[in-house]
Amino acid sequence: MLTRLEVDGFKNLADFALDFGPHTCIAGLNGAGKSNVFDAIHFLSLLTERGIDEAALQIRSVGGVGEATGEIADLFFAANGRRVRRMKFAAEMIVGKTVTDDFGREAKPSSSFLRYEVAFRRERPLSAAGPLGGLVLEREELRPITAGRSARHLKFPHHKGRFRDSVVYNKRHSRSPYIDTEEEGGRTTILVHQDGGSRGRGRPAPAEGATRTIIGTENTVATPTILAARREMRSWRILALEPSAMRRPDRYTQPPALAANGAHLPAALHHLANLAPRYGDDAEDVFAMIASRLSDLIPVKRVRVAQDDVRQLLSLEIEDPDGLTLRAGAISDGTLRFLALAVLAEVSDEPAVLCMEEPENGIHPGRLPAMNALLHDIAVDANQPVGMDNPLRQVIVATHSPYFVQLQDEDDLVLAKNARSKKAGSGKQRVVRRLRCQPLSGSWRCFASGRQGIDRISLQSWLMPPEEARITLQA
Repeated sequence: MLTRLEVDGFKNLADFALDFGPHTCIAGLNGAGKSNVFDAIHFLSLLTERGIDEAALQIRSVGGVGEATGEIADLFFAANGRRVRRMKFAAEMIVGKTVTDDFGREAKPSSSFLRYEVAFRRERPLSAAGPLGGLVLEREELRPITAGRSARHLKFPHHKGRFRDSVVYNKRHSRSPYIDTEEEGGRTTILVHQDGGSRGRGRPAPAEGATRTIIGTENTVATPTILAARREMRSWRILALEPSAMRRPDRYTQPPALAANGAHLPAALHHLANLAPRYGDDAEDVFAMIASRLSDLIPVKRVRVAQDDVRQLLSLEIEDPDGLTLRAGAISDGTLRFLALAVLAEVSDEPAVLCMEEPENGIHPGRLPAMNALLHDIAVDANQPVGMDNPLRQVIVATHSPYFVQLQDEDDLVLAKNARSKKAGSGKQRVVRRLRCQPLSGSWRCFASGRQGIDRISLQSWLMPPEEARITLQA
């Protein structure tokens, strides 16, 4: 679970900080830069499984997902056409109580509440005709947040006995880091410490020339807390559900994990139904449960996965109340998106953080309450203990829909604005544009930070009909 994100020098995020709860809605106009928050989360997640430069090249506007092309320099914050040369990130997170490495060995992290920090410097190209400049690792740290300090860091409303005490613990006898950075003689060294909290120097790794972060290389239970942080960050997923991907059938042999674009939805639903007998349920109960959720959106009698034994394919089907069967190709885009989220809501071991842009897409405004309720059901209940029936998951959505904004709790909503400020430098004023996410006055984020939030007047454009509305209730 991601509880806080700090970013400086990345895209339009400069001196940026945002605390997250189980459910967070970031509302903003087109072009405000709210998607850059997701890109920062995505970048941290990519660092756990890819090289530093490769992770950077996967971020949007630098080649897009899956394409390693573009310029890394485009990721750096710019003011008056000049880009900074450094960017840094910090993430506070709650990790699982146990972790398993790639060899099937299980261990328990000594701390479950952690703060991870990483910083990079942009290396300039050697020449105009030479290769593009890459990223140089300047600093990396992973430190425990002790149980005594957890109340100050876990800021969203929650039940201490049921929720916090079930997820936050620290058995490390010191506040020493698991990863830290040492500067000596102009050289930077990343140090890896064992879970026992030894005061020794730690295992060194030179930062200069590093192609991967420590969080992206530690993969055994010899360092279980680092591995737990890696597993947690790796599970932060940006959902970009594509109807064409969700409509495709799956082979019988397809692993059942739902992809970020919604691919393998038939396999995921089929697998979920096959797991039901382990918990004393029937496979048909799972399909009935999914159909019940879907009926909040459209009239539906049954949801099923059709099996083609000849071609060994699984495909989605929906039966309406009149008995008409709709195959995947005839199911609407919005219905498929809703169906994918309904499946995720029933899978307890799915990603810890789900980020989704414009959840209102393809959904009639009158059915948005069903989408909003489904997204809240995916997120953990912070007033109950974490377990199989209440997995430690959170949902972060970005929207520009007034209808969707009006459905949010005041505590869940932040307003994204591309703020402009003037900063002195080199004897003249520079105009700086940076993203700010402002909470509503009186919400928990205001109490936690001691800052004034925005009032309802600032939300007027989100709560009123558009100025050019031609059809209104007033005669």
